[in-house]
Amino acid sequence: MKIAVLSRNKNLYSTARIVEAGEKRGHEMLVLDHMKCVLVIEQGRPHIYLGGKEVTGINAVVPRIGASATFYGSAVVRQFEMMKIFTAVESQALVRSRDKLRSLQILARAGLGIPKTAFASSPKEQDINSVIEAIGGAPCVIKLLEGTQGIGVILAENEKAAKSVVEAFLKLNANMLVQEFIQESKGADLRVFIVDGQIIGAMKRQAKEGEFRSNLHRGGSAKVIQLSNEERGTALKAVKKLGLGIAGVDLLQSNRGPLVMEVNSSPGLEGIEGATGIDIAAKIIEYVERNEFNKPGE
Repeated sequence: MKIAVLSRNKNLYSTARIVEAGEKRGHEMLVLDHMKCVLVIEQGRPHIYLGGKEVTGINAVVPRIGASATFYGSAVVRQFEMMKIFTAVESQALVRSRDKLRSLQILARAGLGIPKTAFASSPKEQDINSVIEAIGGAPCVIKLLEGTQGIGVILAENEKAAKSVVEAFLKLNANMLVQEFIQESKGADLRVFIVDGQIIGAMKRQAKEGEFRSNLHRGGSAKVIQLSNEERGTALKAVKKLGLGIAGVDLLQSNRGPLVMEVNSSPGLEGIEGATGIDIAAKIIEYVERNEFNKPGE
């Protein structure tokens, strides 16, 4: 097969590992910068140009779309779908998961545990107060909707600090969520890596001393963990509800059970492969093979 990885940098760990895994299994692998793709939409023949040449012969696509490129990246994935090419992450699921508010609404409607969350657009003091009170007061976590890897996530330890941060963000017209702080998680979360409806690996990430964000990019550490049945069920249901073929589910361990913090549609491979020793990239290629080789009529 000829498999394209949509990525802006072929040297990124996750991109390089997927290419390596595909080549080991005998596939022709290429990396396409989705932001440099030109989409041509015409009746009966959607196609894509890159570097002045039409992109042809692709059998499957593995999207690695960064948060800042969601709009155009999802359009590129959608174009491949229009060309009847299998995409490991569907465009609609990608968009759905990247909208933190929408994804939390979907998960809550499905009966999944999430941290209590509030969202508002008014900078009036009474509205700010009601937002903070709605999630149980301070301490609370304030998140920019567009933030990734722990960037734009702030822990407000008292109500005065919370009101100041919320007011500042609203005045800047920044979209954000205010969430309850899960004290008992003690700066740790679980990352569950799921491919094609199967849990491939899981790790527990612990924030470094003096930090509440457990992201490895922020200096957190990781170790392999055995999930409980409830944690497994929660992660699998979250991914199913969002419709993702590949996903990293972040769970918080709370006194009321596992809470879904976020579902990532382009989860990094380095941390999970390092912690578990599992060849996650090979599992992704196997998933692509199953879907490409089992097309109806083939």
